[in-house]
Amino acid sequence: MKLAFFGTPGFAEVALRRLLETNHEIALVVTQPDKPAGRGRKLTSPPVKSLALAGGLEVAQPESVRVPEFAERLRKLELDVAIVVAYGKILPGSILGIPKYGFLNIHGSLLPKYRGAAPIQWAVARGESKTGVTIMQIDEGLDSGPMISSREVEILEDDDARSLHDILSHTGAELLEETLAGIQAEGRVESVSQNEDEATHAPLIRREDARIDWNRTTEEIICHIRGFVLWPGAHTKLKETSLKILSAEAVDPAWIEVDWRDERIPAGTIVDSVKGRGFVVRTGSGLLLATRVRPQGKKEMDGASALNGGIVHIGDRFTD
Repeated sequence: MKLAFFGTPGFAEVALRRLLETNHEIALVVTQPDKPAGRGRKLTSPPVKSLALAGGLEVAQPESVRVPEFAERLRKLELDVAIVVAYGKILPGSILGIPKYGFLNIHGSLLPKYRGAAPIQWAVARGESKTGVTIMQIDEGLDSGPMISSREVEILEDDDARSLHDILSHTGAELLEETLAGIQAEGRVESVSQNEDEATHAPLIRREDARIDWNRTTEEIICHIRGFVLWPGAHTKLKETSLKILSAEAVDPAWIEVDWRDERIPAGTIVDSVKGRGFVVRTGSGLLLATRVRPQGKKEMDGASALNGGIVHIGDRFTD
């Protein structure tokens, strides 16, 4: 089939790489404009653009996909289908009907759960035991179009948003290839509507969303840390500075000599340490061992180094 591909970051790059290995004709790759990145603010191409150019594909980086000139460019291609994977812009209804089979999207959740910009992060942060990918037809709503196919993925105890992102990018690419093969064989798209009563949302993440509430249970805080590890990092306040906790685990109370259950010790207090591993914080339900941290203005380090270096002390209390 003849198709256009809309995508920008690494998640989309995986799908495009998979499509390059098929017999489908990729007539156009549409991605976001180059943007400054890094300390030097050097103009940097999106991952999808770099891969597309390496594969000899035509690339477009429009500032807006809402102008009539862009719609006319798509019409002239006489596309069978357009694929959208983490493109980063909302597509107008004026172009959705141009390809024969419409616009198909790889979404990183089992729709209708976790519609929105950050489905992977929120699924981990909210302690889900499973998620997946859905291939859907794009309509003018927010991830509300009819579903064509889906595949479930288990969220393991040691998964975080980073590892799950990688798993789902490959799962989505594989499912997309299978879905396109089915459409080509059948000559039509079979889909089912989403159940609106089961819809949940995964909004764009704000820095304040990652703030740690130490009154929550240990399990909830660990999920929170794993969910926001990519950005902005689960963070807490110590006096006038901020500390990001990048990895943590539950602590067996038998490891701790301190009577941490004393009601006079509030949640968020560093009560002890585990030699060579990190420092132990009281939560709303038990104990949490912080194993990787990033103090404000410093490099990432293990929790034991933060304690030994005097960045944190037993008896300190974190606040939200």
